Amino acid sequence: MVFRLGIFGVLIAALIAVMVFAYSLLNQSKPAAQQAVQAPQIEQVLVAAQPLPGGSLLQPSQITAAAIPLNGAPADALVDTPQNRAGLTGSMVRTALAQGAPILNSEVIHPGDHGFLAAVLAPGMRAVTVAVDNVTGANGLIWPGDNVDVLLTQSIGGAPDAKSIAAEVVLSNVRVIASGAQVIKDASAGASGGPPVQTVTLEVTPDQASRCLVATSLGKLSLIVHSAETNPNGTEQASAPPQQPVWAGDVSPALANAHPEVPAVSTVNVISSDATGEFKF
Repeated sequence: MVFRLGIFGVLIAALIAVMVFAYSLLNQSKPAAQQAVQAPQIEQVLVAAQPLPGGSLLQPSQITAAAIPLNGAPADALVDTPQNRAGLTGSMVRTALAQGAPILNSEVIHPGDHGFLAAVLAPGMRAVTVAVDNVTGANGLIWPGDNVDVLLTQSIGGAPDAKSIAAEVVLSNVRVIASGAQVIKDASAGASGGPPVQTVTLEVTPDQASRCLVATSLGKLSLIVHSAETNPNGTEQASAPPQQPVWAGDVSPALANAHPEVPAVSTVNVISSDATGEFKF
């Protein structure tokens, strides 16, 4: 009898030990399970990296991503993907955006959309598109919203002499409103299968548009980017006083001091019975 009571006591003690062990395991797993249940699902959406006034043309540095609960983002918010970032570059925001505000697809006008140029242009301004290669276009570093000068380089008179090369600013402080081949559809490749041609659309006055179109037939056009602080309040005039042309001799002292060789002249005197003449060769 005593033996049976001992076995029964051992079984009870073992059962109690198992229950205590199971209870401790349950308490340890509860926080992890609760944390897994409570962890909200989030997604990365595109937001404004800085305050943007209405009418701004989006540049890559003005677009960033923020984590938003999966069901908390607006319906037309853009998920952070390389395709969506590229699609927003150069787009115009219709209304002002605070820093960190989601960029909604319905609140931007994309380049190539119907009415894009009419919405971007200031009253009385015009859009003119010029073709530049990757080098003269700053190798893709010029974005919509940048202010640039348009520089013309040409050979005066078409002479092969290096001294006849001159450069001058034909447009000063004009705004880029589009870049790439969105406006000129057949400008994605150069003539005869040459290298790709980049198009840049500028916001200009009617007079500046005429000057730019004439400049395209005279020589090579290059773009010079202005500092971001050049025109912070829009106070600088769209057209600056014309600058003096820069000649090859102004850049290279060697060209300025070079003197062409004077060809030797031979003189022959001809004497005859009727007249005397002098001929130079």
